Amino acid sequence: MSWWDTGDDDDEPQYDESSVRVRPNRKGNRPRTKTRPEHNDAQTARVLAVDRGRYTVLLDEGTKKEHRITASRASELRKHAVVNGDRVDVVGDLSGDAGTLARIVRIVPRTTLLRRSADDSDEVERVIVANADQMLVVVAAADPEPRERLVDRYLIAALDAGIRPILCITKTDLADPSDFLRNFAGLDLLVFTSASDRMPLAEITDALVGHDTVFVGHSGVGKSTLVNALVPSAQRATGHVNVVTGRGRHTSSSTVSYRIENENGRGWVIDTPGVRSFGLGHIDPANILRAFTDLAEAAERCPRGCTHLPDAPDCAITEAVEAGELGETGPARLDSLQRLLTTFATRAATRDA
Repeated sequence: MSWWDTGDDDDEPQYDESSVRVRPNRKGNRPRTKTRPEHNDAQTARVLAVDRGRYTVLLDEGTKKEHRITASRASELRKHAVVNGDRVDVVGDLSGDAGTLARIVRIVPRTTLLRRSADDSDEVERVIVANADQMLVVVAAADPEPRERLVDRYLIAALDAGIRPILCITKTDLADPSDFLRNFAGLDLLVFTSASDRMPLAEITDALVGHDTVFVGHSGVGKSTLVNALVPSAQRATGHVNVVTGRGRHTSSSTVSYRIENENGRGWVIDTPGVRSFGLGHIDPANILRAFTDLAEAAERCPRGCTHLPDAPDCAITEAVEAGELGETGPARLDSLQRLLTTFATRAATRDA
């Protein structure tokens, strides 16, 4: 027996777990855990609108129980943007009653994602809409003047995302859009023309039914007017064009989904705010040629690694344009392609320097 061991166990104090003093968590008494719940009871809904951290979503779509609810984003999704058109899993109070708030806990994998950047040198992408399968590009024949370069950018962004582009020319009562449309003669592009007294609403609706279609366009081209005509309940704000600058005024400030339907079925119109620029800093340059199907066919004869830039040797596209094989619009189409390719080539050179 050692001097430490007196053999008198009766004098030793008895301790158990209840005697241990635990300092409480400053943020609450429940210890934090990295284990997240499975949320197996979550229901899938469609995001219709986003407003300052609150999401309007449609639950039980296409059924008699269909209704809208308001939801917030779960903390685990704070680094993931939830955008219009997303399909999300929601939990909590799903009644939709006034004052209730559900919670978005998952984003269903997206089929498409339409993005843009502030400019061509900006690699930070801005997500516009998810899961759209069509893009309706709205352009005015006049007031403001049509910008073929901006339309090219819309087409590139759509095709890069796997979205079918459609073109609608408004205000054709003010100017003949024929010259403008020749710029896109080589594209497999469905085109609608609209005037203030002759809107082809039935034809456009037929093209939208069965699809999720995102509407894009320059400010002041009449996009909101067209949306209101197609979906009278939308009541989107409309503006005017400044007579001094020739620019439209931003009227729609948010992206909102509206249901459209006729005797053939239903679809969704996703209206976006008007923009004056559409950066392609996030686009893979290899996908640009896909927006110019007439030029892409000629490019199949190009030597391997051809950049299609003005100084590219033996470029089959340039040779085809010079030979007149691509018609009167060939030079303009080639110029548009080369301008975009040059922008990306300059950006890449700056980044690698």
